[in-house]
Amino acid sequence: MIKILSLIIFISSFSFSKKNELKPNIIFYLADDQDQIDYGIYGNNLVKTPAVDKLAKEGIKFNNAYTTQAICAPSRSQIFTGLYPLKNGCMVNHISVKNNLKDVNDFMEEIGYEVILAGKSHVKPNSVFNWSYYFKNIGKFLPIEMIESYISNSKKPFCMFVTSDFPHGPFPKNTNYSDEMIFEVPYEKKHPIYNKKGYYQNIENDNDQLQTILDIVDKYNIKKNTMFIYASDHGLRGKYRVGEVGLKVPLIIRWPDVIKPNTINNGLINLVDILPTLLDVINNEVPSQLDGVSFKNILTEGAESKRKFTYGVSTWQNVRDAKVFPSRSVRDSKFKLIVNFNSKEVYKNNLGDNQYVNEFIKLGAYAFPNIPYEELYDLENDPYELNNLIKDSVYNSQSEYLRTELRRWMKSQNDFLITNKMPLLKPTLHPLDKDTQWTSVTKRLRNTIKDSDYLDLHY
Repeated sequence: MIKILSLIIFISSFSFSKKNELKPNIIFYLADDQDQIDYGIYGNNLVKTPAVDKLAKEGIKFNNAYTTQAICAPSRSQIFTGLYPLKNGCMVNHISVKNNLKDVNDFMEEIGYEVILAGKSHVKPNSVFNWSYYFKNIGKFLPIEMIESYISNSKKPFCMFVTSDFPHGPFPKNTNYSDEMIFEVPYEKKHPIYNKKGYYQNIENDNDQLQTILDIVDKYNIKKNTMFIYASDHGLRGKYRVGEVGLKVPLIIRWPDVIKPNTINNGLINLVDILPTLLDVINNEVPSQLDGVSFKNILTEGAESKRKFTYGVSTWQNVRDAKVFPSRSVRDSKFKLIVNFNSKEVYKNNLGDNQYVNEFIKLGAYAFPNIPYEELYDLENDPYELNNLIKDSVYNSQSEYLRTELRRWMKSQNDFLITNKMPLLKPTLHPLDKDTQWTSVTKRLRNTIKDSDYLDLHY
């Protein structure tokens, strides 16, 4: 009887062990503030990104991956919650998500995973983002020793987010690059950037860190059972905005013996799709409340993307040089519509009874005098949004189709622009009515906004 019982226990433990082996480890490496074009595999042959380029040759490269908001905290919160910024609450930089949310930790710890954040956080509150382990950056660099120590000693399947602080500024003045080594991007005049050589140097530093992480994966022989994801949180040149240069991100995934090497996918993907995909990959039920759509079948079967639209959000408040200039966007496989709700064309419709609030609404509109109320782009023929087609009657049907879809999505997200004329969002770092290092305010308007003038939100 004792022998039979021992045999049952052995078989059960063996089955459990084999089950654990079938669960892939997940490593998600996230760069900070890097344009999609600034990789060898995406078109810039002058910047040094050999680790990323090699990763793409071993896996799948997505050409049309997007964040919904081109700024750090909102973009990261989408990845960790599977919800768009307006729904998870982090639709302004430097604020928290809503307190009652489940995040990647809750979903994955329930099925036996440890979830680790190693590097830059920029998400809150801790009550929602309750990591199994959190390894802080060492200055601006990743905590490589702690990452290696964890991987070498891990006993459970794990999901590790390696979140770099590169190539985000400050950019160094001394670099390995000369003026001749700088790639002129197609949208140079529309979206200029300062200190390109320093930006390139930070990209190179980030690539070196990525290579170190890939070497650790090889060293401890976990490559075959590890899904390795690489992305950037958003583009640098289009930060804060809803243009392609900000919203479009690099996305590369390697999973040996599952994903066919050197594959390219042109379907629409959004960062909110990451969490449902991870849950789907490990054969766990994908919660219906998530905004994201699993793309597991793209990875395992080479299927088409299920996503028909991807969306964009910009508030332009609680950032440097803050202004009242909210925008939303929607794109399908070919066309993209942008609506700038406080453009100079329409700002008078946003004015109310408060003279000081009205002043800031006007200032926001006049800060971008050449940006129209609506923009329409044929991304198939104009991927860098240089030719606005909104006034061309030939495209009226496309414009109306996308307007309808954008409004439907905004309602589904309980977007405050649906029910409020032109709300002011309470700042945590960059007030509209105070002089700061980044903002200069006319003396007459300093300290004129009261708490009651701000939209009542969760934070």
